[in-house]
Amino acid sequence: MGAIEDIYEDLDADVSESEFREAVEAKVEQMGGLADEETAAMLIAHDLDGGEVETIADIEPGLEEVKFLGKVASVGELRTFERDGEDDEDGHVLNLDVADESGTVRVALWDDDAVAADEEVEPGQVFRIKGRPKDGYSGVEVSADRIEADEEAEIEVDLDGRTTADSLSMGQSDVTLRGVVLDTDAVRTFDRDDGSEGRVSNLTLGDETGKIRVTLWDEQADRAEALEAGQSVEIVDGYVREREGDLELHAGSRSDIDELDESVEFVPDATDIDSIAIDETVDIAGVVRSADPKRTFDRDDGSEGQVRNVRLQDNTGDIRVALWGEKADLDVGPGDEVFCADVEIQDGWQDDLEASAGWQSTVVVLDDDDPDRGGDSAGLDEFSGGSAAAHDGSDGSDPAADDEAASDAGDEPETVTGTVVQPADPVILDNGDETIHVETDAEVHLGQEVTVRGRRDGERFVAEDVF
Repeated sequence: MGAIEDIYEDLDADVSESEFREAVEAKVEQMGGLADEETAAMLIAHDLDGGEVETIADIEPGLEEVKFLGKVASVGELRTFERDGEDDEDGHVLNLDVADESGTVRVALWDDDAVAADEEVEPGQVFRIKGRPKDGYSGVEVSADRIEADEEAEIEVDLDGRTTADSLSMGQSDVTLRGVVLDTDAVRTFDRDDGSEGRVSNLTLGDETGKIRVTLWDEQADRAEALEAGQSVEIVDGYVREREGDLELHAGSRSDIDELDESVEFVPDATDIDSIAIDETVDIAGVVRSADPKRTFDRDDGSEGQVRNVRLQDNTGDIRVALWGEKADLDVGPGDEVFCADVEIQDGWQDDLEASAGWQSTVVVLDDDDPDRGGDSAGLDEFSGGSAAAHDGSDGSDPAADDEAASDAGDEPETVTGTVVQPADPVILDNGDETIHVETDAEVHLGQEVTVRGRRDGERFVAEDVF
């Protein structure tokens, strides 16, 4: 077999060998002898093979044509419709959900192909598909021009319909996802172009692989207010969209949201506090070392806002977190283990970094003693290391002796946050209610907001920790 025959055999295009040879001869003539037949054949093959995508996740509506390999996950019902012309025959359409390791896409088959597929195609079969992608009702869809079975190809895809938070991809539809509710938002209303009123709300779900924001539309919107953090649920027949560069799972009129009796495990994946940088949006977690009272303020539009600052510490460092809006009402205090997702890192007081938890953020108080929180204890030990390290004996001290001394003292450590009004010996803090004389060797600066942890001894406050 010659070079041209070899290239044609490897070609995945709907063109006969004679047509291919004619195109090669025309290309040789067009290039004026600059390319031999083999080179011309390779150029023609490259042109004909255009549109090949590596995975389903690479399919985008802007592409003119795509070719891909996929396994049939489900076969829809054959539907018949009337065409516009009086003499036109009825049309037929059938939808397949086709998947690979990267995601799922809906493929529409038309007329004779649809009728044949209704009789012959079954879930689990693998096909090579050629078609035109478009933005459909539930994400990206492909209108198929050609579909051909490939009995030798293997695609490792679980066809039970379930997926995980970290495996979602743009354009997926008929998504079934199980997760534990991490956070919920209130229902919001909006006006549609047709004059009707729409309703929307959001919740955040977590599973063993990560978290995903879920948007609930219209009749599903009330479910966000009915669910509580810690409840495990299953979203059935959702679809994936993109918002500001992030994927979201949407639940509409065809979707179901079912509460589960069993718990779904959620293990937070947080960034070390000492490695974050300004202008990043990150997930952080740790132990609350101090919590300020909630403050209210007037916005430029005359409405009232609220904010509360807490200081969060992991085993690498600590940072102040500003809780805005309804998050300022969270029941969180010193000693609580907290996971803060999608917080914006900004420039704070005295050039220190500050994490801002706004409407797009999720703030979860992790409770490893609560079985409804989906086994959070599996991921909590690393977050409490910042406070435990000082008392685990790693500094050469005797933890038992420390506990005995604390017991003899008869009181628990106290945490106080205030502004440094005197950085010299003694350090004096003002927390708005009193001035506190702090005995500490820590270096602080005038005007700096600090938190001290220790015990009062008369008029003095003996600090064990300053942060």
